[in-house]
Amino acid sequence: MPQHIRIPESGQRLDRCLAGLLPGQSRSFIQKLLAEGRATLNGKSLKPSWKTVAGSIVELDIPEPEPMSVAAQDIPLDVVYEDDYLIVVNKPQGMVVHPAVGHRDQTLVNALLNHCAGQLSDLNGVIRPGIVHRIDKDTSGLLLVVKDNSVHAAVADKIRRHEIRRVYQAVVHGHVATQNGTIDAPIGRDPRHRQRMAVRPDGKPAVSHFQTIKAGDKASWLEVSLETGRTHQIRVHLQYIGHPVIGDPLYAGNRSAYGLTGQALHAGTLAFIHPVTGQPLTLTCPVPDSYEKIAGELL
Repeated sequence: MPQHIRIPESGQRLDRCLAGLLPGQSRSFIQKLLAEGRATLNGKSLKPSWKTVAGSIVELDIPEPEPMSVAAQDIPLDVVYEDDYLIVVNKPQGMVVHPAVGHRDQTLVNALLNHCAGQLSDLNGVIRPGIVHRIDKDTSGLLLVVKDNSVHAAVADKIRRHEIRRVYQAVVHGHVATQNGTIDAPIGRDPRHRQRMAVRPDGKPAVSHFQTIKAGDKASWLEVSLETGRTHQIRVHLQYIGHPVIGDPLYAGNRSAYGLTGQALHAGTLAFIHPVTGQPLTLTCPVPDSYEKIAGELL
């Protein structure tokens, strides 16, 4: 059923305007609809770059969502730890964690369903079996996945209580002169860009701690630990202090990516008390070779 959308202000790109007016719809999805000719004004199809006119009524045809099912796929996994209750994997940069619009398969969940023969908790539904926390598509590193529903609840509670320690390695733009620091700045949705988050006074509390491992003129290597777990938290906080992560497509602007295809951010350490055995676990995995390469060139 087509939606009739009244445009509130003039001079915006249509794709950006519609993405801001339609909660839950990404700008890339809106652009896809526009490319298919699904947005019209007085019967004429509109392009994504069309400049809005306040008061005009755009007719947008949003198709009904297709029911999603998730299939097991034989995709190699780098398993760092596994027992009857948990599995921890080193997710490669570029892999999406679970299926979504535009990423129907070849995700970490597809690989996990194959590796675990379907034995994953289902508290988060069919699309996110076993998933209790996420890392971004272009962030690499450790991800904790749960096989059992009762254990899932216990792990989720540990995350809420900040009892799971997550430490990241980041290579950032610029010289970070401070040896240690804490960034305490609330994070919310960027009102001008629906795919981004931003530091804003009405955001949710967010705290990140960092230690400078090595600093050069062009770049610095940081170790960052999370006290909270907001969407894009490290990426937003490091941009906020003027040192965005190298290669970050959302927060590093037009700065050089130095050949990286995603941000130089790696979840290298995961430490927690096992929810069943009570044993302390500290798991680590090395940064990708590409980080070492740019660090060697810039530091």
